[in-house]
Amino acid sequence: MTKKILLVEDNQDIANIISINLSMLNYQVTVFHDGSEAYKQLNKSVDLAIFDIMLPGTDGLKLCKRLRQLQPDVAIIMLTAKSSELDVVKGLENGADDYLTKPFSVLELQARVKAHLRRNKNNTQLDDNKQILTFGELTIDPNLYQITLADNVLDSTAKEFELLCFLAMQPQRVFSREQLLENIWGYKHEGSAHTVNSTVNRLRSKLEADPANPFWLKTVWGVGYKFSH
Repeated sequence: MTKKILLVEDNQDIANIISINLSMLNYQVTVFHDGSEAYKQLNKSVDLAIFDIMLPGTDGLKLCKRLRQLQPDVAIIMLTAKSSELDVVKGLENGADDYLTKPFSVLELQARVKAHLRRNKNNTQLDDNKQILTFGELTIDPNLYQITLADNVLDSTAKEFELLCFLAMQPQRVFSREQLLENIWGYKHEGSAHTVNSTVNRLRSKLEADPANPFWLKTVWGVGYKFSH
């Protein structure tokens, strides 16, 4: 089945380049140049979305947050012309899975898109192990992509679930951010530590009684993260 991609980019030249190059990979690309117009269409099912942060009408951060509410499992990539860390962090905290800073190479974009679409619910490596993981009040179910804590089902994105499950399958083992990028996001890319950090922070906000002093997801300074129980 053809994968559907939603692209919202106000620069028509950039939008055309992205659309043409993704269409060459046999993806169905729907393009909007105005954030408000795109916002009205967010209820339509897509496999991946690409949002520029700075848009006329509704900005990319609001689009990202709303799409994440409507379609929790969709992959979202943010585009930004700004190099500041704040814009990157804001995008990731609003539910984006990844980001690219302009100017970027088309080949890099294609690689990111393919990696995210390859690692969806239906073909992720987590499906190789259907064992339900239980740690006291915490249950992680790879069959349902479901996290339960103290009998409460937690809302989580696909990437949040995959990250937690990957770490929990090997408790106490420390993984670097680069290892997590390769295993969860499917690529290696220097400078993408924000992607991992923001996903961990979102998980902590949902899992931890005190996110500043986490019990489940520990930071090993200078190395990476581990699952503890």
